[in-house]
Amino acid sequence: MKIILTGVLAALFFSSTFVLNRAMSLEGGHWVWSASLRYFWMLIFLFAGLGIFRRNLLAGSFRLYLKHLKFWTLAGGVGFGVFYALITFSASYTPGWVVAATWQTTILATPLVLLGFGKKVPLRAILLTLIIFAGVLLVNLESVEDSSWNAVLLGAVPVFAAAFAYPFGNQLVWEARNGGSGRIPALDDPAMDDPFCRVLLLTLGSLPLWVGLILFTQPPLPQSGQILNTALVAVFSGIAATSLFLYARHKARSAAELAAADCTQSMEVLFSLAGEVVLLHGALPGMLGWSGIGLTMLGLVLYIRVQNVR
Repeated sequence: MKIILTGVLAALFFSSTFVLNRAMSLEGGHWVWSASLRYFWMLIFLFAGLGIFRRNLLAGSFRLYLKHLKFWTLAGGVGFGVFYALITFSASYTPGWVVAATWQTTILATPLVLLGFGKKVPLRAILLTLIIFAGVLLVNLESVEDSSWNAVLLGAVPVFAAAFAYPFGNQLVWEARNGGSGRIPALDDPAMDDPFCRVLLLTLGSLPLWVGLILFTQPPLPQSGQILNTALVAVFSGIAATSLFLYARHKARSAAELAAADCTQSMEVLFSLAGEVVLLHGALPGMLGWSGIGLTMLGLVLYIRVQNVR
């Protein structure tokens, strides 16, 4: 229950990502800046916080990063970089709460990722995630009524890919912290026990991807509003939410508990919808949208119950 409650609190902070990314898109901000500036801000905040309160861990984090540069570039580049670049790209084509709903396919992706790492996942749990997936499809079908199929696909397909990238990067870190295997190094270091240090290491690992994207796309310079909003996303989602989520995930001691932590992120849908309606004056969903949200939440409840009785 502690893992689940911590995950729900993380979902509340995570929802700011979808609302603010949509706001920046509506104001004409380029998605590359919406994505990369968040992580540049995170570096500033993490350096400041760790430098003041945990200076010894900050130095240890740098040593750990340099010693395992390839590992952190892969884990951070995929788990933070690829994941968030695709999420912000999607916000240019569809409302934030629809992105949040589509993002719930990570609950379907997580068991598949765990299976890829050799973990055992209950078949009943995998089947129940299909209920969540059905809800996601209904939400996106409603979007077709307000836009073209091309826009819906550009809004949905990148999020489906991001749903696999995020748990893959996080699982790499979990494996390394719990002894490693194969090409994954065993990282037995005090920095690995601190959620803020883990976020810093993953953020450092994502930097090559952000620099490459900026050089490749050459976006126009960001406006002041976009700079401010990315700073807010960095605090709420990048630091608070990610640290809470990683804390919940690393408290897990089994594949079932890992999956339970990941599935709490379904609450992002309701939080994002509320934020978009209140702050951006967005429209409430129609029949298909509410049905999709209902199926998503039902799948979450059943999924947790299956894990608890296992």
